[in-house]
Amino acid sequence: MGKVRVGIVGLGEWGASHLEAYQSLSNAEVVMLCDPRGERLRELAARHRVADWSTSDADLWEREDVDLVSVVNYEKDHLNPVMNALGSGKHAVVEKPVSTRADEARKMMEAAVETGRYLIPGHVLRFEPRYAQLHSLLRSGKVGDTISIYSKRARPRRLFDTYKRVHTVFESMVHDIDLAIWYAGARVTSVRAYERSVSGADSPEVLWACLEFGNGVLAVLHSNWMIPDEAGVDVADSLELIGEGGSGSLETVNAAPQLWTGSGRRAYELGHHANVEGIVVGALRGLLAYVCGCISEQESPSRVPMEDAVHGVEVAEAVEESAKTGREIGL
Repeated sequence: MGKVRVGIVGLGEWGASHLEAYQSLSNAEVVMLCDPRGERLRELAARHRVADWSTSDADLWEREDVDLVSVVNYEKDHLNPVMNALGSGKHAVVEKPVSTRADEARKMMEAAVETGRYLIPGHVLRFEPRYAQLHSLLRSGKVGDTISIYSKRARPRRLFDTYKRVHTVFESMVHDIDLAIWYAGARVTSVRAYERSVSGADSPEVLWACLEFGNGVLAVLHSNWMIPDEAGVDVADSLELIGEGGSGSLETVNAAPQLWTGSGRRAYELGHHANVEGIVVGALRGLLAYVCGCISEQESPSRVPMEDAVHGVEVAEAVEESAKTGREIGL
C-alpha cells in the first residue's frame, strides 16, 4: 500500500508530538486533526500543513480515507474514540495508559479482535534504545535468569499540577509497570504499594510499589513528582536489572546533553521525543514508524501486545488499591 493515512484525536502537547513524529515518516500522512479547541487546531494545521481538522471527532469516523487513528486525548476518555476507530474499520494507537479501568481496556482488546484491526498501546519505552538494549541483553542470556528489577521515575514538581488529574500509578508508574512486565516475561501475582501525598491531593507525589511475578521475579517501582523546578532537570529516571549471572543498568540524567550557564543548569532529554535542528528523534517516532510499517506490510504488531497493556492496567488498579488500603493485593 501507499502512505498510511492518519487521523489524530487530542492535540495537547503529546498529541502535537504525535503529529510531528508522523510527519517525519516517509510512509505516513496526517490527513485530519480532532480536538475541541478550534484555535489550537487552526494553529497546528497551518503550521504542519494538515488540510482538514474538526472540533468533533465524529467527523473522523465517517472518513474512508483514514487507515490509522492516534488516540491522545485525556486518559479517562480513551474508550469511545478507540471503539469508534475500530468500529469504523480503522487501526488505532492508544496512548498510555490505554485506560484507567481494566474493564474498559479489556473491552478495547475484544473489539480489536472482533473487527480484525490493530490496536497498539503507546508504550514508547519499548522503542527507546537504552531500554530496548537491556531487554535484548536479558533475552540473550548474558545475565542469566532475571531475579529482580528496580526502576525510578522522577519528574519536576511543576508538572504535578497538570498530571495529578489521575493517580500517579496511571500517569507515571504505568511506564515502569509495562517495562517490568516486558523484562520479567510473566504476569504479576501480588502487589504491595505505598504512597505519600505532600500537597494533600488525591494523587500522591511519591509512590512505591513491589510486584511479585508468577516466575519469581521481584520488581520495585518508584515514581515521584519531587524534582525542584530550579534543578533544570525534566527527566531523572534509572533502572537496574539483576540476574543470576550479572546485572544491567541505565541512568538518564548523565546521558542527557546539559547546558551550564550563569542562570543555572538545564538537561535536555531526547529519549521520548525531540526535534533537533529539524530532525525528529525519540521513542515515539520509533513506535509510530513500527506501527505504520506493520500496517503497510500487514504484519501483526507483536512487539507491543494489547494483552500486556491490559495486564498493566490490572496491575495499576492493584497498586492504587494497595496504596489506599495498606493491604497486599493478589491478582
